[in-house]
Amino acid sequence: MLTVAKKLSSIYMRLVLPTPSSSTFLSFGSSVSVFSPPRGTQFLRLNFRFRTMASHVVGYPRMGPKRELKFALESFWDGKSNSEDLEKVAADLRLSIWKQMADAGIKYIPSNTFSYYDQVLDTTAMLGAVPPRYGWNGGEIGFDVYFPMARGNASVPAMEMTKWFDTNYHYIVPELGPDVKFSYASHKAVSEYKEAKSLGIDTVPVLVGPVSFLLLSKAAKGVEKSFPLLSLIEKILPVYKEVIAELKAAGASWIQFDEPTLVKDLDSHQLQAFSHAYSELESPLSGLNVLIETYFADVPAEAFKTVTSLKCVTALGFDLVRGSKNLDLIKSGFPSEKYLFAGVVDGRNIWANDLAASLSTLQALENVAPFVCILDTIGHLFSSDKLVVSTSCSLLHTAVDLVNETKLDEEIKSWLAFAAQKLVEVNALAKALAGQKDEAFFSANAAARTSRKSSPRVTNGAVQKAAAALKGSDHRRATTVSARLEAQQKKLSLPSLPTTTIGSFPQTLELRKVRREYKANKISEEDYVKYITEEISKVVKLQEDLDIDVLVHGEPERNDMVEYFGEQLSGFAFTANGWVQSYGSRCVKPPIIYGDVSRPKPMTVFWSSRAQSMSKRPMKGMLTGPVTILNWSFVRDDQPRFETCYQIALAIKDEVEDLEKAGINVIQIDEAALREGLPLRKSEEAFYLNWAVHSFRITNCGVQDTTQIHTHMCYSNFNDIIHSIIDMDADVITIENSRSDEKLLSVFREGVKYGAGIGPGVYDIHSQRIPSTEEIADRISKMLAVLDTNILWVNPDCGLKTRKYTEVKPALSNMVAAAKLLRNQLASTK
Repeated sequence: MLTVAKKLSSIYMRLVLPTPSSSTFLSFGSSVSVFSPPRGTQFLRLNFRFRTMASHVVGYPRMGPKRELKFALESFWDGKSNSEDLEKVAADLRLSIWKQMADAGIKYIPSNTFSYYDQVLDTTAMLGAVPPRYGWNGGEIGFDVYFPMARGNASVPAMEMTKWFDTNYHYIVPELGPDVKFSYASHKAVSEYKEAKSLGIDTVPVLVGPVSFLLLSKAAKGVEKSFPLLSLIEKILPVYKEVIAELKAAGASWIQFDEPTLVKDLDSHQLQAFSHAYSELESPLSGLNVLIETYFADVPAEAFKTVTSLKCVTALGFDLVRGSKNLDLIKSGFPSEKYLFAGVVDGRNIWANDLAASLSTLQALENVAPFVCILDTIGHLFSSDKLVVSTSCSLLHTAVDLVNETKLDEEIKSWLAFAAQKLVEVNALAKALAGQKDEAFFSANAAARTSRKSSPRVTNGAVQKAAAALKGSDHRRATTVSARLEAQQKKLSLPSLPTTTIGSFPQTLELRKVRREYKANKISEEDYVKYITEEISKVVKLQEDLDIDVLVHGEPERNDMVEYFGEQLSGFAFTANGWVQSYGSRCVKPPIIYGDVSRPKPMTVFWSSRAQSMSKRPMKGMLTGPVTILNWSFVRDDQPRFETCYQIALAIKDEVEDLEKAGINVIQIDEAALREGLPLRKSEEAFYLNWAVHSFRITNCGVQDTTQIHTHMCYSNFNDIIHSIIDMDADVITIENSRSDEKLLSVFREGVKYGAGIGPGVYDIHSQRIPSTEEIADRISKMLAVLDTNILWVNPDCGLKTRKYTEVKPALSNMVAAAKLLRNQLASTK
């Protein structure tokens, strides 16, 4: 009998020597084994090496630390540069990202996570699933087809865009049906793998998994909405097989399939699709290590059982930040033969990781995914790391690099970690788990967390008391919406089918320059106020010339609909370069909510009052709602989100009441992100909707009946929460409709009664295409088929900030003309 009880890097090992014909394995766990070697066993002198752990990143931001890709894209779209210029910027960014990960010690570096617009659109291109209206006739899909699919052009509309799960990122929704002819039409995944390899970097190619791709798609126009999208699995798998074969031929040893839909409530048929798809791919994937990544929430028990049973899958990745129940599932039944990619570093927020807590979590998983080594015939030890430290999801959803924040408060800065810093955190945790803990790094992390917890700037007793006092009331307005609408009509005297816009007007380069110069103290406050006043005057005059009924001031003083308010609220911090991609080239710079929130003074009253003085028509006061400010910020993680939301709601309530006192009779409180925050699991939706809707009602519960409260929502599927939208008790809601093929209208066709004012968008502002009067009139007619004339408003899908005046003027002119055309038709009918 031979007992081996060696201790290596503080971890006991179990040595099992098989027959001489097979490999020899060392498995390091918490136990010690006793064994009898078979006769004829050859004992080897073992050259032990220190244990190393592996690290992985699900994905990385694409835009670049200074938004290099954004500017390259917009230059190309404007015809100021060519495709070679754009591709050069993209190649430089990819190289920089891969090298940064390699330098940070990341072992499993992803490729094909870079995109010129969106990763789901890239997959649509890979599969050749191009809608016929784009005139693609086969061959490799280029920019001439790819960008019109994303953005539309003068002759064809863009594909639908919607939120990526519960994030502020948007993806382009594939349009599928039984007649789609799939073919391998974009070799991007293979090209990028080869590109990285030629630079000396071996990567893990990433593909959107086949089942998630279909579940994230929609039935194309003209196809029955009930068409079973999963029935197309047999048609798309041959393309996936071609891609896999090319990646194997190029030398790939790993491949990552992102299957985030596994965190949703899937039925048995949908789960069976995963089993079937990966069974079909088993032979092509032979010889490859296969990682399936999940993120954003817990994987339900049945889905966990399904995915852990997939034979061809070598490794599974789980979100251990937002997926609080994943840890118990893993401990209770994770297959010992598979790799576990443990997502302990948050890819959705910018707070420094609690390294001590994450290390404790990882140590608890060591027995689940033991460290396995292979010995060669001369006794050298080769590691095969079954437990891999990873991010909870792609770092696409966080800012790029804290190094670029030279003006950020040093104390607050010490509490943060952007994407570049998260790479360091991932590697530090991997090294610590292997017994190579950087004590200085961990100590600095602990000190920063202590500083944040004890800082007086985080806590405001008066705010907490006011928020606590909200309990016990639902904060509804005293009268019904029908009674309020009647009182408002007497005061506003609006025509039927009143026209309005959503808020912002185009922001020219000159306007942006003036704001920058004012912020940098290069121009006086007097000159700044004069310029902004003139800009507002132009917007007001344009709307009056177009004969729009309810006006907006155009928001020339605002950089962003959330940042503008956060800059004037306590408890917020701001970055100079903390940009995050929202869609395409559009980036946002989320504020950081680090402490209790309050409003020191009025934020919008000055400009709204000045704008109202320029016209006798109603001027909307424009505010961003508490739920949207919350969901579009990096939110403190030391208290429940709803508590922070209630604090913001109280601040907005003060602003609403000050606007009313200043004579603003129409006040819009945008809740564009209400649907975005909806949990991914049905069981958690009611709690979220209750406090989110309550937060909105808090903002306007104290105004008079004659003050008309609007809200706006965009680019999400609202049909499943329509009753919560009604429960918001707004007087008028304007909501995106046109880009999603008027999906919203179906809920009213199905019998939902809506008594408040409603303005489903009549044209898509994210496309440069200008709709005709007839097209808009046709949309309004469809709305009138399911909505009463006296509640219908006419407006664009969203704000006009990203468009040019050469596009805005004719589009709005056609919109007003269409409304007048329908008014005349309705009058003659009566």
